Amino acid sequence: MTRIRPFRPGDEPALADICLKTADAGADGTGVLDDDELWAEIFVLPYVVRHPELAFVVETDDERVVGYIVGAPETAAFEEWFRTEWWPRHATRWPHPEAETSRQDGIVRYAYGRRGGAEPYGDAYPAHLHIDLLPEAQGRGIGRLLIATLADALRAQGVTGLHLVTSADNAGAIAFYPRVGFAPLPSHDGAQAFGMSLV
Repeated sequence: MTRIRPFRPGDEPALADICLKTADAGADGTGVLDDDELWAEIFVLPYVVRHPELAFVVETDDERVVGYIVGAPETAAFEEWFRTEWWPRHATRWPHPEAETSRQDGIVRYAYGRRGGAEPYGDAYPAHLHIDLLPEAQGRGIGRLLIATLADALRAQGVTGLHLVTSADNAGAIAFYPRVGFAPLPSHDGAQAFGMSLV
């Protein structure tokens, strides 16, 4: 049995591990990059720092965290905070690559390129999310419940729309999101975006 509960301090290592174990288009990303810790520092940990009230975890009866959803209510503001406050803390550890010679270089360059207004979805769908479940928690309706939980929290803040972007290689995710109320949006090469109205 599992339950969904709000994020609490101390969950960060479990979230970082889940992020890593699902990072490679839904598969285990361990060893894909030179530094496994990079995934979480971009895709989950900044969210629980900036918006812990929009972070929820899936916990088993034995108190293991096996999934999460995190979100930002206003993407442009979050991305500007990421650019000016969060990512500069990591500049020494992950300097800006002059060229993209590895997958890690590409992800680090992505992190340096994040900024408010960079994505075209923010006007109609101002919030965005990241969701990840370990295989043991998949296929049981938990992802649907996590999205509903976050959507309710965003509505309570008066947010009118929600979007996400997944890898074009993540066939499971691309099949899943339309089933829980998201519509495909025009997307960049290599990615697929989805949007959901919250009104």
